[in-house]
Amino acid sequence: MRRAAVLGAGSWGTSLAVHLKRDGHEVSVWARDPALVADMQARRANAVYLPEVTLPEGLRVTSSIEESLEGAELVIAAVPSHGTRSVLRRAAPVVHAAATIVSATKGLEQETLRRTSEIIGEELGSDRPIVVLSGPSFAAELARQKPMAVCVASKDMDAAERVQEEFRSRYFRVYASTDVVGVEIGGALKNVIAIAAGAVEGLGLGQSALAALITRGLVEITRLACALGARRDTLAGLSGLGDLVLTCTGRLSRNRHVGIELARGRGIDDILAGMKMVAEGVRTTSAALALGQANGIELPIAEQIGDVLAGRKTVPAAVEELMLRPQRAEAEAE
Repeated sequence: MRRAAVLGAGSWGTSLAVHLKRDGHEVSVWARDPALVADMQARRANAVYLPEVTLPEGLRVTSSIEESLEGAELVIAAVPSHGTRSVLRRAAPVVHAAATIVSATKGLEQETLRRTSEIIGEELGSDRPIVVLSGPSFAAELARQKPMAVCVASKDMDAAERVQEEFRSRYFRVYASTDVVGVEIGGALKNVIAIAAGAVEGLGLGQSALAALITRGLVEITRLACALGARRDTLAGLSGLGDLVLTCTGRLSRNRHVGIELARGRGIDDILAGMKMVAEGVRTTSAALALGQANGIELPIAEQIGDVLAGRKTVPAAVEELMLRPQRAEAEAE
């Protein structure tokens, strides 16, 4: 039985902890909020983020990061992107030297434009085995043991295969890759496109418009990922196309919800104030645009979403501008 520590008791962190415990691991979950910890311990459920799922017997919940990490051979970081660095900095002195670190966060750090695996390397040491977990997956569906397939990526294939083995189950299939950049950029930018997809739905523009948006969104993600060193085929896989389709069409998607509400005329501050969970695409949009600018990559959908989020443009105006852009050949020169 391997010991696992999950940092972050949001819906995804809680779901991963429940999954690993069911799979036979000794698991602890760390939450920043002592009140949430006390409530989870009393109810044996996460009433805020995953209320319909009972925590398995023996799953420990704590607000002590030292207690959660004691002896952990697997450390899963499931903290929102804007809090990842500070949490890992706190964790660094007590993370076991031989622990495998798994990033379960899909986003970019706004200030530095770093991917999550880069933040982990900077805070815990780049010599550690770091594995990125991504792909089409809703927390509630994993907790209910619905079948899904995801991808893990690492520069260290032994580490990726270790995580494959530790996470696999009869309902959770895991594929491996060495393309860390492609997997992380796909996971981060699909949230931006999902806001646009929600806006298309909120305006009632139809399935044809949604299909076009998803397709061109994938082109946009692939363009930036490849400029950063990713392999094109990675973005056609689970962590690219697969995650994009789910997040753009699934009713559990937070970022799609944001887009729907923007299309109804609500301001972004009002929308976020009514959400318990983090919609990563809101923060990722500005980081993606900065990455695109730094690498000379055009991101027209992200640019329009950035204008809408900043209040510079309405959703109908953004759609019209996308539709009236100069027409071009579909296939890009290699």
